[in-house]
Amino acid sequence: MKFLRFMKWTIRILLVLFVLGFLHYTLPQHDIVRITNTYNRLTTVGPENSWAYSAPDSGTAESTSTRDIRFIDAAFDGGKVIVYRNEDTGWVWPPYFKYDSSNLQAEATNLKSSGTEAKWVVVTHYGWRIPLLSIYPNAVAVREATGPDETIIPWVNIVVLIFLIFIVIMVRRMWAQFWERTIEPAAANVEEAWDSAEARATGFWGRIRRMFGGK
Repeated sequence: MKFLRFMKWTIRILLVLFVLGFLHYTLPQHDIVRITNTYNRLTTVGPENSWAYSAPDSGTAESTSTRDIRFIDAAFDGGKVIVYRNEDTGWVWPPYFKYDSSNLQAEATNLKSSGTEAKWVVVTHYGWRIPLLSIYPNAVAVREATGPDETIIPWVNIVVLIFLIFIVIMVRRMWAQFWERTIEPAAANVEEAWDSAEARATGFWGRIRRMFGGK
């Protein structure tokens, strides 16, 4: 029983971590940075990181493994640097329906600034930066910020999370009603039928024992 309970909680924890990781990767995030450079680079996309890139027909592609991808270099207020890719998402997942990567690259180039005359920019993106696998977050929008301390309220994330919580609550209520109205009566009927069969069997064998002088 302890092992089954351990396995049950392990599966639940792994499922929760998977859902949280999926949401963290997919939902939009906002960085306030200073754009330092924009450029194109031939990038090798292999089996280990292809899941983090858009489909080849959604952007400029030299081949299935090497693509000409747009990149945006940026730096945070504290000096930490980050690199974004700039690819169209098309109609595939995640559903950003982005087809303006060329325009976005031009906007990012126009917002470049130096350290002495910093121009702070809000970069909206999704995805993760994993240097070991050459994975970059994909920028989906840029705009000039009021400053490095601008407060950004993630309204999209809030709405999506509220909607998901509502769905989870409704599914739990539906499952509870289904369990109460269907599973529990069926289990009670099975238990009652089993008790009745057991009682009949006991009575039958009791009569057999009495026939042969048993008690």
